[in-house]
Amino acid sequence: MLLDLFYPRRCPVCDKAVKPFGNLICGECESKIKYVRTPCCQKCGKELKDKRAVFCHDCAHREHIYDSGMALFAYQSVADSIYRFKYKGRQEYAAYYAERMARILGKKILRLRPDALVPVPIHAEKKRLRGYNQAEAIARELGRLLHIPVETKLVKRVRKTKPMKDLSAQERQNNLKRAFKICENDVKLSTIIIIDDIYTTGSTIDAMAGELRHAGIKHIYFVALAIGNGM
Repeated sequence: MLLDLFYPRRCPVCDKAVKPFGNLICGECESKIKYVRTPCCQKCGKELKDKRAVFCHDCAHREHIYDSGMALFAYQSVADSIYRFKYKGRQEYAAYYAERMARILGKKILRLRPDALVPVPIHAEKKRLRGYNQAEAIARELGRLLHIPVETKLVKRVRKTKPMKDLSAQERQNNLKRAFKICENDVKLSTIIIIDDIYTTGSTIDAMAGELRHAGIKHIYFVALAIGNGM
């Protein structure tokens, strides 16, 4: 708490010192963030515009390797926040993100009975430049709140991939080929939840899930901080 007096926590929305002091987000900024609302795609968790639909357009036309997933925020409402979190050193935002994940999605997460949370790894060079892995920061906070082990050494990113933002769905898949490697010979986990910051097409989750399936993990889910809309 004394440290907070000299280096006050920044709000994940406005990036100013949080008011009132001691909170994780400014009181007036809370309403600016939009949560994913039902109905959602039963596969990836995207918010659906068509209330009669079961799957989003992507999941209805593409087979994913993971079992299913869920997300907390509508991406556009937190896009600037996530950018600062990833590229401007705002690792402290992870405490707010995880607290809301635990509050909103905690019961669903625990219902899956995961053996571990597995954050999406980033390449070693990128981690050195950034100073941390944003997915790992969220996973550690969430694991602490929900009392779930966090496994950071199971999967390694062995290939430095291009930024995914401007790539097509097919380019994303090609970009991630042989990007991940299982680092344990004897995997004893049965159910895991992959943690990531943004879900777009699912290419990253699928690439990881493929390696995890080969390692013998039966049940693979994901939780993303933010996700776009479905159709």
